[in-house]
Amino acid sequence: MSAPASRAGRTPGAAAPPKGLRALGEWCARHFVVVMVLWLVGLGGLHALQNTVGGTYSDDFTLPGTQSDTGLNVLKMYEPSAGGFSSPIVLHDDTPLTAFQSQIGQTVTALEQLPDVLSAVDPIPATPPAPGAQPPPNAPLSADGTTAYITVRFAVSPSSLGQEYLDGVDAAVAPLRAAGVQVEYGGSLGELARPETTDLLSEAIGFAVAVIVLIIGFGSVIAAGMPLVTALIGVIVGLSCLSLLANALTFATVSPTLATMIGLGVGIDYSLFLITRHRQRLIDGEDPATAAGHAVSTSGRAVLVSGCTVIVALAGLYVSRVSFIGNLGIAAAVTVITAVLGALTLTPAFLGLAGRNIDRFHLRKPIAETETGPDEQVTGPWHRYAQKVERRPWWFMAVGVVVIGVLAIPLFSIQLGHIDDGADPTSFTDRRAFDLISDAFGPGTNGPLTVVIDQNAVPSGDRAALATSVQNALAAVPGTATVTPLQPTSDGNALVSTVIPVNAPQDRSTTDLVNTLKDETLPQAVAGTAASGYVTGTTAAQVDFLDIVSERLPLIIATVVGLAFIIILIVFRGVLIAVKAAVLNLLSIAASYGVVVAVFQWGWGGPALGVNGKVPIESYVPMMMFAIVFGLSMDYEVFLLARVREAWLRTGDSKGAVAHALEITARVISCAALIMVSVFAAFLISNNIVVKMLGLGLAVSVLIDATIVRLLLVPAVLTLLGKHAWWIPRWLDRILPHLDTEGEEEPAAPGPA
Repeated sequence: MSAPASRAGRTPGAAAPPKGLRALGEWCARHFVVVMVLWLVGLGGLHALQNTVGGTYSDDFTLPGTQSDTGLNVLKMYEPSAGGFSSPIVLHDDTPLTAFQSQIGQTVTALEQLPDVLSAVDPIPATPPAPGAQPPPNAPLSADGTTAYITVRFAVSPSSLGQEYLDGVDAAVAPLRAAGVQVEYGGSLGELARPETTDLLSEAIGFAVAVIVLIIGFGSVIAAGMPLVTALIGVIVGLSCLSLLANALTFATVSPTLATMIGLGVGIDYSLFLITRHRQRLIDGEDPATAAGHAVSTSGRAVLVSGCTVIVALAGLYVSRVSFIGNLGIAAAVTVITAVLGALTLTPAFLGLAGRNIDRFHLRKPIAETETGPDEQVTGPWHRYAQKVERRPWWFMAVGVVVIGVLAIPLFSIQLGHIDDGADPTSFTDRRAFDLISDAFGPGTNGPLTVVIDQNAVPSGDRAALATSVQNALAAVPGTATVTPLQPTSDGNALVSTVIPVNAPQDRSTTDLVNTLKDETLPQAVAGTAASGYVTGTTAAQVDFLDIVSERLPLIIATVVGLAFIIILIVFRGVLIAVKAAVLNLLSIAASYGVVVAVFQWGWGGPALGVNGKVPIESYVPMMMFAIVFGLSMDYEVFLLARVREAWLRTGDSKGAVAHALEITARVISCAALIMVSVFAAFLISNNIVVKMLGLGLAVSVLIDATIVRLLLVPAVLTLLGKHAWWIPRWLDRILPHLDTEGEEEPAAPGPA
């Protein structure tokens, strides 16, 4: 068969001097030793710096201007010892704890001497209650005396302190443990005391599945290993960079896991697309270095555009104006950047090293992407499938929309919130502390609310009436189990009360209670006075965070969709193409949201994944999922549309272009998607419930995107749009910059625009 006209000029003698990405790819392939040494030196140097001066990860962040933050600042101003971060140390024994009063006193004294401890409250009163007498409300000692908790206030969040600090806490409680008392750490101190777990098993499982998929898909051991090694090196370098950035920015503890998930997924995909194009060039007769250069100048451009799209989507998280969320986007973007760099430099270096031996060790006949020219007859299965879509586009589109619609149904009942310690495994000390407190004092005791009344500007004679008004108002609020009497601070400028909700911190009724207190109860109670009322504490801060996320999520969605729309419009020069990409990605994300809600919030699969009962959707998970999923889905969008547009410009046949693109990309996209699904799904075995949610959501979204969207909706919609898909106003075409996604080497005459 003669070579297609569109490949004219590809022979070495007629080729123009390489430049740009093509020159980079050829140079890396010819100087593979230099490239590999540079990467290894960079990896070793960054890893050494990470171990020496790397930062730490912490979930400690503030929300300036919110009720909880302002109330905490007021409390610190008037009563410094009452501020800080409180965590309970829970004590339990089958006999009344009053028998261990001496050991408890020793523990409290030792805790008070630890650095960063503001106070520690002894739960056993100096004068024990009479036999049968009930302890006062909100006392840290249960009615039967078998459970108590020491409230410890820290100047900083205990979770941000190192493991060596935990040794001091363990030494302080040693007398109680020696006496046989069960001691458990709750709150953020319990998070510090959790066993040091990593997601190495998840990463190993995802990696193993990727090996199997690549070997089956490629049929070649060497070709299968290249994407894995490239992605792994890129992730390690990215994580080292992230650790160094942690010196300047505060990254959440979930950041390294999130960065690993994204880095492995996109790193394998990007390298896979390049190797597939390279192997086809080898089959066509090019030498390895030239083939690598062509792969980087064509598929490498799509990698660059896709990577930029993912990074732009992640950067859109900063629209939330919450550093915690924005920094999660940065963490994921770091490994995306290293994945792109690895694909564009390290992958061609490996290709140059392998040369024509890339398929030497194979399990079956190696296959590539099977390019076809405009005059060649295409009879592959994907081409025949595309022809079926051409004949019944409305039917295929209806099936896709119905499937996505059914999956998205649970989304309409989504409950955002904060997952409390009651959902953690029982192997965690904070979960055991949560259960002990719930059984002895009620679940709401795990999420106490602190009410602060700033009465600094209130005349002394009016303060008693103010205290009575606020106390009566608090007592009348439904959903409260206990309200302690308002107590003045040492200087008398503030009143403080503790409100114990009826239900657990993650319960919707607790969220409603916080909002009622800060929006209705306190404003009405202090109305007509110069006082101000605030609700603070960990649970109140979580509700404030939820309110901010819920309020700004639509803005983030609009920003990310708008930026992606502009990128697709610039790259593919079609208004309806860009609209289609945005709408279909929104549909796939809605379906993945629905699956996450059904599994975790409805409890359809949560227990099987190690989640205790039904839990709300962590408030920032939808925001993170949207940015990541929207960016990743653009990967397959760019690679598929690049081939559709390439054929359209060459032939002017809109329907034939769709069939051509499916034939040469469907297999590699399916292989890449299966790898990414495997990498994400492997994180379902993580002990972190947020990681489980993200892993499931990302795996489902990629699966939906690569099957229902790419195989049903995209070909059906493109068939229905026909040549109109590529319409763009002349004035808009003139002002938009021109980007070539798949390279400069398709010189055939363009089709009608």
